[in-house]
Amino acid sequence: MILTQELQVILFKPQASIDLEGGKTLSEQMARVVPQAHQLWVIDLAEVNFMDSSGLVPLVKGLKAARQSGCRLVLCNVQAPVRLILELTQLDSVFEIFPTYEDIFSTVKENSLVLAG
Repeated sequence: MILTQELQVILFKPQASIDLEGGKTLSEQMARVVPQAHQLWVIDLAEVNFMDSSGLVPLVKGLKAARQSGCRLVLCNVQAPVRLILELTQLDSVFEIFPTYEDIFSTVKENSLVLAG
């Protein structure tokens, strides 16, 4: 018998700023997703050019919720101002960060989440 678990991708694409208001919006979007084991949550930050400390809260809460549910949360397309905030807070070592959206899947395929038994 072969057991296969398809990878389900949940994509979040915040816009412009992740500050108090933008962070609240992102938190609400993530709260609407029912986490299930083996999901891949992707936060694509390509269009985010500003993030302050209040914007870190939804990212950390999302990471915690994902991990508790057996999901994987990653960031991609992190712009320089946002990367600086992540580096200053040392969260760049906590989050998996990929240069592009496509890079996530080349890595996922190499470290496949598919189980065979």
